[in-house]
Amino acid sequence: MCEDSGEKFDFSVMSYNILSQDLLEDNSHLYRHCRRPVLHCSFCFPNILKEIKHFDADVLCLQEVQEDHYGTDIKPSLESLGYHCEYKMKTGRKPDGCAICFKHSRFSLLSVNPVEFCRRVIPLLDLDNIGLVLLLQPSVPRAASPSICIANTHLLYSPRRGDIKLTQLAMLLAEISSVAHQKDGSFCPIVICGDFNSVPGSPLYSFIKEGKLNYEGLAIGKVSGQEQSSRGQRILSIPIWPPNLGISQNCVYEAPQVSRVEKTDSGSDLAEAQQEKTEGLMAAENVSSRLHHHFSLSSVYSHYLPDTGLPEVTTCHSQSAITVDYIFYSAEKEDAARGPGAEDALVGGLKLLARLSLLTEQDLWTVNGPPNEHNSSDHLPLLAKFRLEL
Repeated sequence: MCEDSGEKFDFSVMSYNILSQDLLEDNSHLYRHCRRPVLHCSFCFPNILKEIKHFDADVLCLQEVQEDHYGTDIKPSLESLGYHCEYKMKTGRKPDGCAICFKHSRFSLLSVNPVEFCRRVIPLLDLDNIGLVLLLQPSVPRAASPSICIANTHLLYSPRRGDIKLTQLAMLLAEISSVAHQKDGSFCPIVICGDFNSVPGSPLYSFIKEGKLNYEGLAIGKVSGQEQSSRGQRILSIPIWPPNLGISQNCVYEAPQVSRVEKTDSGSDLAEAQQEKTEGLMAAENVSSRLHHHFSLSSVYSHYLPDTGLPEVTTCHSQSAITVDYIFYSAEKEDAARGPGAEDALVGGLKLLARLSLLTEQDLWTVNGPPNEHNSSDHLPLLAKFRLEL
C-alpha cells in the first residue's frame, strides 16, 4: 500500500503489455514452445488479473488491450478492484489499444487526452498506433496539490521504420507538453509508460533520456536498435516529418498557420496549392537534423543486473528476448542529467523509491519461457513506486 501525508504522496505505477489474444493467434509461430492450455483466453486474463491484484499498483498502464475483452472482462474486473479505467483503441480496424487505470481512492481525473498517430493525408503516418495521456490530481488532505501527467503508448513494431517511430514519439511528447504545462511555464511531474519497440541505448531510447538527438546520417533501421545491420537501408530524411504535421523539432505543437487556398488561372488544384504551402513552410522554417524535448526523464530500470551485468529483458518468445518496455519519469534534479531546456522544465520531480526486479533471458527459459503458467503474456510487468513532494 502507498501512503501519503501532508508533505509527500507515494504512489505506484505498473506498465504491462498483456498480449492481445488476436495478436497471439495471428503470430502463433512465436509460441510453439508453450503448452496449449496456457495460451487460451479463458486462462490468460484470469492469470493476468491475479498478477494485477497481487502487485496492487495505484496506476496501471496496459498495452495490447483487446477491445472486446476490455468491455466484457478487463474493465469490469478492474472497476471491481477500485480502478477507474480509460481506454483508447487503435485506429483503423486494429483490435487492441492502450488503457490507463487508476484507483479513484488515490486520484481524481482532470483530463483525458487520446493521441492518434495516424494521419491519412501524410504518407509517413498511415499506421494505426496510438497514445493516451491523463492528467491526475492526487487525493491528499490539502487545498491544492501538484497534478501528475501519466502517458501510455505502444509504438510501431517494424524495426526498419525508425522514421515512423520517431514521429510517433514526437506526437506523444507534444501532447504531454500540452497537458503537463502549468500556468507558471513549468511542467508537472510526468510518468511515461509503454512498449516503445526500441532497445536500451538505441537512438530513440537515448533521445527520450537525453532530450536531444542529431539524426543526420542515421540509417532508418538503426533508430530502434532492433537490427544490427544497416545494409541497404535509406538514411533518415531532414526533416523527418513534414511541417504540416504541426509539430516542431522541439516536439511541441505549433500554432496552425491558416491560409486561404484559391484556384489559379492555370488550373492548379487544391492538392497542388497545399503542396506549395508545405514547401513554403519548409523554406521558412530553420530545418535541422536536431530533435529536442524539454523534459528531464530517467528510466526506472538500468537494463542490466547489478551483480552479473547480464541484460534484463522485458519480452521473450521463440525468436527474441530483449527490452522494449519502459517506465520513464520526471526525476528530481539531483537524480537526472539536465537536458536542453530542462532548466525551465520542472519545479520538483519524482523520487524513485522502489522497483520490481526484472529477469534475464536465461531465467525465463528455465521456466520454458513465457507465456506460461505464471506469466500469461510474452512481456513482463514493470512496476515502480514514486514519491511526490507536496
